[in-house]
Amino acid sequence: MGNPAGGNPLPPPGERTGERGCDVSSRSTSPLPSPLRGSSLSPEGEREKLHIAVLMGGWSAEREVSLVTGNGVADALESRGHRVTRIDMGRDVAQRLAEAAPDVVFNALHGTPGEDGSVQGLMDLMGLKYTHSGLETSVIAIDKELTKMVLVPHGIRMPAGTIVDSESLFAADPMARPYVLKPVNEGSSVGVAIVTRDGNYGDPIGRDVKGPWQEFDRLLAEPFIRGRELTTAVLGDEALEVTELRPKSGFYDYDAKYTDGLTEHVCPADIPAEIRAACLDMALKAHRLLGCRGCSRSDFRWDDEKGVEGLYLLEVNTQPGMTPLSLVPEQARARGIDYATLVERIVEAAL
Repeated sequence: MGNPAGGNPLPPPGERTGERGCDVSSRSTSPLPSPLRGSSLSPEGEREKLHIAVLMGGWSAEREVSLVTGNGVADALESRGHRVTRIDMGRDVAQRLAEAAPDVVFNALHGTPGEDGSVQGLMDLMGLKYTHSGLETSVIAIDKELTKMVLVPHGIRMPAGTIVDSESLFAADPMARPYVLKPVNEGSSVGVAIVTRDGNYGDPIGRDVKGPWQEFDRLLAEPFIRGRELTTAVLGDEALEVTELRPKSGFYDYDAKYTDGLTEHVCPADIPAEIRAACLDMALKAHRLLGCRGCSRSDFRWDDEKGVEGLYLLEVNTQPGMTPLSLVPEQARARGIDYATLVERIVEAAL
């Protein structure tokens, strides 16, 4: 299944915090290497600058997030002297990419069709170089059940789950409460519901009660894991840091992710060394097993009463957000990598 654009998705396994900032005074980490001297992205400018198309927007539930990501990326690339063409993706995307004829495309899309392999396949057919993961990896990683089929056999702990449809939910719960319902192939906590013992959605779930079952045909039901929300980004072939997310609402939903002040980011996370090491190891292992390219982000839940055995990988995001509130830029700063350099390194991985 290997291809030059995405790699093989099944290679061998191989003190102070603010609401947005990352403080690394309590932990020492060395910065990642600088881009290769003399490369087309070298800060010294020894080679010609690139023409980069930034693909953003689209029509998924994550359109607005993608626009913020894409414009932030485009601004950063222009600040480094690159020629940038901004493309808000519509049905004419192939024509617009052909007219732009860029050296490389920065894929700043989130959700379908920019994250599920559709756009990746189009760019493969057009012979375009592009950032982030390729077709096969994207197809697998967007589907939470397919991701489990790849990762769990290699010892990565993930919650047991079952696929359900809305009609079955109205008849009976698929498992003991509390449990989580989420779309099989959406990100940014779009369409996620926690069904609790107090019958917050009815018992059984009421047909007329607002929830993801009214929008998505297939849902993944998983046991609710008590504890803490952790996340780790991978850049190139190195896991960056662990961030703990403390949403003020108690749930890290779409609004908590993208509304300034609703979630405290603790980076580096105040967790035991063995949990930090396990997050870094699992994130990098998942990145490699799935064949991710450029960067990815792995999200975890940790039941701190159970030690390492209570750490579960929830999903791997092959198109992680790059907004000012996003986690990858935050963790990069913790490693001494500024935003523009981060963006250039992601581009470099596509060349």
